[in-house]
Amino acid sequence: MMMSRGTRKQSVVGGRRSSTKSQPKVPSLQDFLGKRDFTGALALLEFKRRNGGDDDETEDEVQTLMWIGYCAFHLGKYERAQEVYTELMTGSHGKCPPEVPLYLACVYYYMQMYSEAQDAAAEISKDSALKNRVLFHVCHKLGDEHKLMQHHQKLSDTNEDQLSLAAIHYLRGHFQEATDIYKRLLLENREDLALNVYVAMCYYKLDYYDVSLEILAVYLQTYPDSAVAINLKACNHFRLYNGKAAEAELKVLAEHGHVLQANDLIRHNMVVFSNGDQALQVLPSLLDFIPEARLNLVIYYLRNDGVEEADNLLKDLEPSTPQEYILKGVVNACMGQSMGMKENLKNAQKFFQLVGASASECDTIPGRQCMASCFFLLKQFEDVNIYLNSIKQYMYADDDFNWNYGISLAATGNYKRAEEALLLVQNEAYKAEYCYISWLARCYIMNNNPRNAWELYLKMDTSNESFNLLQLIANDCYRMGSFLYAAKAFDVLERLDPDPEYWEGKRGAFAGVFQAVVAGKAAKEDLRDVLAMVKHTGNPQVEYMTRVIRKWAKEANVKIS
Repeated sequence: MMMSRGTRKQSVVGGRRSSTKSQPKVPSLQDFLGKRDFTGALALLEFKRRNGGDDDETEDEVQTLMWIGYCAFHLGKYERAQEVYTELMTGSHGKCPPEVPLYLACVYYYMQMYSEAQDAAAEISKDSALKNRVLFHVCHKLGDEHKLMQHHQKLSDTNEDQLSLAAIHYLRGHFQEATDIYKRLLLENREDLALNVYVAMCYYKLDYYDVSLEILAVYLQTYPDSAVAINLKACNHFRLYNGKAAEAELKVLAEHGHVLQANDLIRHNMVVFSNGDQALQVLPSLLDFIPEARLNLVIYYLRNDGVEEADNLLKDLEPSTPQEYILKGVVNACMGQSMGMKENLKNAQKFFQLVGASASECDTIPGRQCMASCFFLLKQFEDVNIYLNSIKQYMYADDDFNWNYGISLAATGNYKRAEEALLLVQNEAYKAEYCYISWLARCYIMNNNPRNAWELYLKMDTSNESFNLLQLIANDCYRMGSFLYAAKAFDVLERLDPDPEYWEGKRGAFAGVFQAVVAGKAAKEDLRDVLAMVKHTGNPQVEYMTRVIRKWAKEANVKIS
């Protein structure tokens, strides 16, 4: 459909004719389309329509509108495409081309107006491959499984139909099935470079990020400024490295003239790459257009103690993908733990088990994390350790993983490895939580490093949590025979709360220190610390203890004062 119109070869300027050789050639519509420059093509078509002149014929006007709809559709300007196709269907420009209602159905589909798309496609009585594909996808979106299977059975072995089938597999989370179709088509059609992007997208979803990048590179060699391909490359870098690496890839788009803030998908991903920066400003407006926006907003709320807000976002969501099941599990676990709601904890276990035990996810990293989470909630920590140990090489720098793995190891008595895991946590907010501090303190004590545990206490402000940590240090150190630090903890506890039990603990710890010094298992200087603590005690037993210690020190020629 060649739409270029004859142009005047000469123009008169100042009474003289100017040479056509000095004027740049105006690109034709086919020039723009050949380069897939739909912006240029649309601008040319709109200009032509406004300035067509008296020689504008009805047939030519219809063809112009058809091309405007085509270019607007490929630019994602669906409202403009809808206007054009609706105008054509009114008949104001003569007989409407019979395929227009089907094109309008495609536009409605991308506008997420699925019922309208179904109605528009139904206006065409004659069956066609395109009509079947449109209705195939519409039925998927409307959840009409019966009709979806009917349209599935009508698919042929043509490339277009197979691409449509692969897309449905992808949308339904059947990434391996989609990969198989795309790879077969790629083997048969090497010149169709876009198939490399589709295969790379599937491998990304299957967590094969290196493979995805390798396949994507083939397409980027020919189309280095492709927004879709560069965005996918950035997502792979985010998974393999971090948000900074992903943001660096997106800068390539800006260098090629793309306005990043004009692309909703890239705006969404920039929020993810920046660890939630601008999440509340960007994500809410994208909830109805980008499915992942809802999930990432839930993640943002979870990271910022907005458990109830996260629950509200997912309350009416029926999970259908592993990611949705996982987030439902996490939100239910948080609700259950923060509010003591057992029903939520049971739901969390159910969601985690559904993902972790599924054939498609059982051997993936998220799948094993889900099984670990399920057993964690059941307090079956030996099983937790088995699953987390199988993926630890991939999660070395993940604070959440190291936190959970450390606690699980400690719960099974493996304090050495637990300490190593907990010390890998870098998030300062995590390290300030009492749960983290108390478990790390216990690991220090059980690994015969009570001084490190005591230093954790010294860094804390006076509070109920610091009081609880003192009790933990006092009792754990006593059990482990670290009597000096047990005595220090009991001494502070007694001064804060004159409970007779604290004096009994302190007295026993004093005796333990004295016995260890006498046996040569502790430094003689420890007795000085003991005597210093005794001064703050008004119990009548102190005088007898002091006399015994000093007598031994004198006989052993040990200076303790």
